[in-house]
Amino acid sequence: MIEIPSDLHKDLVPLAFLLGSWAGAGVHDFPGAEKCNFGQEVAFSHDGRDFLEYQSHTWVLDNDGNKVRPLESEHGFWRIDADRKVEVTMVRNDGVVEVWYGELADKKPQIDLVTDAVARTAASGPYTGGKRLYGYVNSDLMWVGEKQTPEVELRPYMSAHLKKVVTPEDVERWAKALPDDMPDDGIAFFK
Repeated sequence: MIEIPSDLHKDLVPLAFLLGSWAGAGVHDFPGAEKCNFGQEVAFSHDGRDFLEYQSHTWVLDNDGNKVRPLESEHGFWRIDADRKVEVTMVRNDGVVEVWYGELADKKPQIDLVTDAVARTAASGPYTGGKRLYGYVNSDLMWVGEKQTPEVELRPYMSAHLKKVVTPEDVERWAKALPDDMPDDGIAFFK
């Protein structure tokens, strides 16, 4: 279910499907790097202004699904204009800063992004750009990232399947929204 907060900036309504905390797992595979499964936590939040704040943390998982070590962290800001054009500014823990542009698909919650600008610190690894696809599918957030370097052509390197994280505050809000005349046993409500 997609909820649109009453204090969400009106321009961000098309991006409301991203809001909240998400958690799940995916696969990382790029030449020159360790192939691994990873866990991920993502948060999209807002404060009433015309952007979403984005945070992502990933970590390597062992064969039993336990956290081994951090993999990547990102922080950024997402905007959308009246023509459904999306812009993202993002900084990564490895010293890369990116500007992404893309578009929200027509009649479906899917965003395609491509890097427009990349800046790297001296300590960061080789990287020249990428593409990302985010989609809201059956109430889950799924994404795939592509990456290129001077040595490697653009190719998929990370993808994940994330589930919405439900907080105690969510449960309390939903419980308060239940009708007052709900039957005591709850079963009759569904008949």
